[in-house]
Amino acid sequence: MGNGVKESTARVREDAEAILPSPVNSKSDHRQVLSSLLSGALAGALAKTAVAPLDRTKIIFQVSSKRFSAKEAFRLLYFTYLNEGFFSLWRGNSATMVRVVPYAAIQFSAHEEYKRILGRYYGFRGEALPPWPRLLAGALAGTTAASLTYPLDLVRARMAVTPKEMYSNIFHVFIRISREEGLKTLYHGFTPTVLGVIPYAGLSFFTYETLKSLHREYSGRPQPYPFERMIFGACAGLIGQSASYPLDVVRRRMQTAGVTGHPHASIMHTLRAIVREEGAVRGLYKGLSMNWLKGPIAVGISFTTFDLMQILLRHLQS
Repeated sequence: MGNGVKESTARVREDAEAILPSPVNSKSDHRQVLSSLLSGALAGALAKTAVAPLDRTKIIFQVSSKRFSAKEAFRLLYFTYLNEGFFSLWRGNSATMVRVVPYAAIQFSAHEEYKRILGRYYGFRGEALPPWPRLLAGALAGTTAASLTYPLDLVRARMAVTPKEMYSNIFHVFIRISREEGLKTLYHGFTPTVLGVIPYAGLSFFTYETLKSLHREYSGRPQPYPFERMIFGACAGLIGQSASYPLDVVRRRMQTAGVTGHPHASIMHTLRAIVREEGAVRGLYKGLSMNWLKGPIAVGISFTTFDLMQILLRHLQS
């Protein structure tokens, strides 16, 4: 009987130790979060800076009723360079960085946390989640990041489509919008953003993690080479952006309504107006071909930078 009590007590102690994290584990968790935040911030900054001129051109077409073509897009890039100078191609990139750095940091860090939480729930390690939880982790990470950084996205869109005389800097945009259009305008277009982020982030992370898992299974190597990560990221970006693109067009139209002459309207009203004026395919998928060029590059750079930074930081910590 005494032995039975001892065994029972030992089991209770073991269960408690399994549930309650030790100080060392807690310290390790904090390091992992900081590592994810830093890696995500750098990944987002590098990726967005690399494709900023293409991104600005895409936004200008999205919010106007001009017909998109590759020829017209490159003509716009060329005339912007001639009339406003080389660095004008990166106009709005400072606002992009103010948004993207916290957005990417939160998204990648949240994704790692959601993977751990769902992994514990389903009894898997984070890297070996089954398909549905893998998709859910990406969608939740994107939603978390978008919810916390949305006003910065709106400011960046405004700066991208207006002449530099209209807004002198990021703070000027915030001041003018709040004074002339009201504070609630800073969240105008938030609903289509979240509706678009769910399939975009979900499918992007799902595709990337799935390709890495398949690579491990069939190549026998634990880690892909950097160029393979770029390819996996490019595929992830292509699939994610194609699935969510119409909502991206609606979001941009709603965000820039105050400066492009379009009235502030609901998602359905904006959607109907685009289809009525420009057609379903031409209007809702305008600029998609440019997204197929810039999206895979940006997402490939982003995922690859994050993974390589994580590996580097782990080496430095050990």
